[in-house]
Amino acid sequence: MIKKEVLDKTSAWPFVEAKKMMRERKSFIEKKGKITLQTGYGPSGLPHIGTFGEVARTSMMVNALKQLTDLPTEIITFSDDMDGLRKVPENIPNQNLLNENLHKPLTEVPDPFGKFNSFGEHNNEMLKDFLNSFNFKYSFKSSTDLYKSGYFNSTLKIILDNYDGIMNIILPTLGKERQKTYCPFLPICPDTGHVLEIPVVEINKEKSQIIFDNKGKKLEKSILDGNCKLQWKVDWAMRWYALDIDFEMDGKDLIESAILSTKIINLLGCTVAAVAVSATSH
Repeated sequence: MIKKEVLDKTSAWPFVEAKKMMRERKSFIEKKGKITLQTGYGPSGLPHIGTFGEVARTSMMVNALKQLTDLPTEIITFSDDMDGLRKVPENIPNQNLLNENLHKPLTEVPDPFGKFNSFGEHNNEMLKDFLNSFNFKYSFKSSTDLYKSGYFNSTLKIILDNYDGIMNIILPTLGKERQKTYCPFLPICPDTGHVLEIPVVEINKEKSQIIFDNKGKKLEKSILDGNCKLQWKVDWAMRWYALDIDFEMDGKDLIESAILSTKIINLLGCTVAAVAVSATSH
């Protein structure tokens, strides 16, 4: 155990961030009796050194917390495996197979390696093997699983209830053309299976449904049970809220996104300290 006088004086960033987070999240942490940290992974490609760095730095935070408190800690490693496949990585075999499945959720894209049920599952397993080889302690969570199981449903309803407020946060950051079509919810097309980015016609909060304009045809979708997923910045805030995250690092390239996501989680009724933002680069 590090001596208290050393802890009080240290300027090492894991201790600085840990102390800040414990101050800002004090009431939330005391209520739930544990500290939850999160790292994110986009499984459209294979794990790399940046993936290692994010989990390693978050693990340093856990080590600092163990010197400061007796409360249990948990690292959630979250996979954005419901994101649509936007482009085909160059270092992946069977390029044609992936090109034929562009825009589908990663867990609906066939595995080009032929080992797992989907490309998303393949990369998730590669991630877990990668992290396990370094003996990292973490809990793995899949976006697809949490959306489709209904785990996120209650928070998605809160997002829909605060639709106008969220739009007021996001729209000023977009260009004029993008503002005309932006919606925080992305429906999954029943015909193609694609993750669609299309404008809204009508919102029914009571039924948790949205009617979209899909190339001139009305597409009515429930926002629950994985029928829609959220746009990135809104999804990040939703995840912090639903999983009760106390801390997540972000790189310098994500600072603006983190600021917007923090504004959204404030709107949902949680404090700004829901995530302690670090400018440490990925």
